[in-house]
Amino acid sequence: MKVVRFERLLASTALGLVLLISGQAANAQQPAGQQTQIVVPLPDAPPPPTANDFSAGTNTPAAAQNAVAPMAAPAAAPVAAAPTAVAPVAADSALSDKLRDIVTGKSLDRVLGRKADRAGVEAFYNARGFKPLWVANGAAGERAKSAIAYLAKADAVGLEPSDYPTPDFSAATSPDALADAELKLTASALTFARHAQIGRIHYTRIAGDIEFDLKAPEPADVLSKLSTSEDAAAALDSYNPPMAEFKALRTKLAELRSGKGVAVKEEAKAAPKVHVPEGKILRPGMKDARVVALRKRLDIKGDKDNTLYDNDVRDAVRTFQTAAELNNDGNLGANTVKALNGEKKEAVKGPSADPIDTIIVNMERWRWFPRDLGNQHVIVNVPDFRLTLWNDNKVYWTTKIVAGKPGSHATPMISAEMKFITVNPTWNVPPSIIQNEYLPALQQDPQALERIGLKVEQASDGTVRIYQPPGAGNALGRIRFNFPNKFLVYQHDTPDKHLFAKEERAFSHGCMRVQNPLTYGEKLLSLALPKENYTEAKLEKMFGGSEININFPKNIWVHLTYQTAFVDEEGKFQFRKDVYGRDARMIAVLKGNERKVADLAVERASSSSSKPVKMPVGMYGGSSYSSGPSFFDMLFGGGRQIQQEPTYRPRGSIGRRADDRRSITR
Repeated sequence: MKVVRFERLLASTALGLVLLISGQAANAQQPAGQQTQIVVPLPDAPPPPTANDFSAGTNTPAAAQNAVAPMAAPAAAPVAAAPTAVAPVAADSALSDKLRDIVTGKSLDRVLGRKADRAGVEAFYNARGFKPLWVANGAAGERAKSAIAYLAKADAVGLEPSDYPTPDFSAATSPDALADAELKLTASALTFARHAQIGRIHYTRIAGDIEFDLKAPEPADVLSKLSTSEDAAAALDSYNPPMAEFKALRTKLAELRSGKGVAVKEEAKAAPKVHVPEGKILRPGMKDARVVALRKRLDIKGDKDNTLYDNDVRDAVRTFQTAAELNNDGNLGANTVKALNGEKKEAVKGPSADPIDTIIVNMERWRWFPRDLGNQHVIVNVPDFRLTLWNDNKVYWTTKIVAGKPGSHATPMISAEMKFITVNPTWNVPPSIIQNEYLPALQQDPQALERIGLKVEQASDGTVRIYQPPGAGNALGRIRFNFPNKFLVYQHDTPDKHLFAKEERAFSHGCMRVQNPLTYGEKLLSLALPKENYTEAKLEKMFGGSEININFPKNIWVHLTYQTAFVDEEGKFQFRKDVYGRDARMIAVLKGNERKVADLAVERASSSSSKPVKMPVGMYGGSSYSSGPSFFDMLFGGGRQIQQEPTYRPRGSIGRRADDRRSITR
């Protein structure tokens, strides 16, 4: 280390000579009057050597040579390498400056049309000092590549890739171009997240009897999630519905597109070996040649050639009807004959439209529902005319329903909370039925409603109330399941059991009639009030002439769905008829010009079904009631506690009214 000062002196001297000679050579080539200035800074001159720098035994010339030779290369290297080392930093800084200009300026409007998106983007980039999300070292980073690859295959989740255009980062060679590419991918990612979570089609464009609380993801939250996720594709995919029903449709869509799955085809069930001829209804005690075929078809013990419809035949038919989910009266009617011959359900049930389109619109509708359906919840699938109670992600119980008629009486699509059950309900006729059906009937025949067990009252302000008191013949039956909603629909019992034998059961005014309401009540209460030990028998003992409300300590969600394509409990893919035309309407939106604005809500006239009907005072017997609960409270009872002792009635006392109430029940 004693020769360090001297070596530095020699190195400095050598470098100075090189620069001096180079400068003189350059000046010799310059025109007269111009001088070239040396732009490479010289190193600081070392202090003069001292005697200590020259020690005995040191080979000064060799040391000087070793000092000059190694230093020559390092001196030139930094000058050549400097642009490569500094360029990415300078480029990133320039990109951040450009992003700041765009994000904080008016030009952001041309990239992001939604005000919420613009505000979210500004908040996100501002919080990170306008550091790019997708660009790294002047090119697309791994996050960008992952997002671009996922958006290109958005059709796998029922969306349209062209709705989420992605930039070509390889063609962006300037800060301006990189900034444009950055924000273009940001805009597409935000649009995808919104569509994946709440749908491309706003429900208001489909029908007025659909209502959901749609919650679009916050743009800043989406970008923050993408910035912290190691997998941008997984982060984007997480905005799709998590429900098993949606995932099953996603799998079937992939199978259809790959040609591996044949959605419409089911294995045709083998036709019964014995065909039962059609004919008049057969009942116990009757003799008919068709009984022989019936005995053989059901393999009834005894003489197979006996033509008597005896008790053995009746019991065998009843057992078959129960298994086939028919009205188990033991009689041989047309529906039972069809079922015996394998004709009850079509061997192949196809969709009302192209199966891929049908799957896509069903996936779209699932985006309207809450992400959490509830650990305990009820799913009503209108096109399948079925109600299913779920618990812990498993089917707890299921039954048939009768749903609303197509048109103005369609069962709505909603999510609402069931709060209580009413035993011995009063049927308060909805204002829409009063206005459209009952007032015209009263004008023609003032006694028309009285004959079918309805009562008419009028308040001092002219409001007309028509209701049916509790009883065995009540249109709601003996039990009602209440989940308050703006459409005033609920689930209930019905005295008209024969409709459950039909394949398609769209006959009500919008409410859902439950085939086995007492069992439904028992199952619901076993979840809501497990310590109370409610059974069908216990509920039946409460039958009487006064309303009794059983309140839930914790509400149970009810989701009224419209699934024309679904995977059943056995894993089989099913299609159902588009009874309300919702599929057709949604397909038309997605394939027409309306698709460009389909995610924007449209205003619809508010439903008038809950507005009280008013007529001139005294027109219907004067003032029978003056004030009290609203119609909505009267309809659902408001969850009132039990106010009276129930009136008990044995099971055998429940009769069926002979009068025709099918036209008035909901």
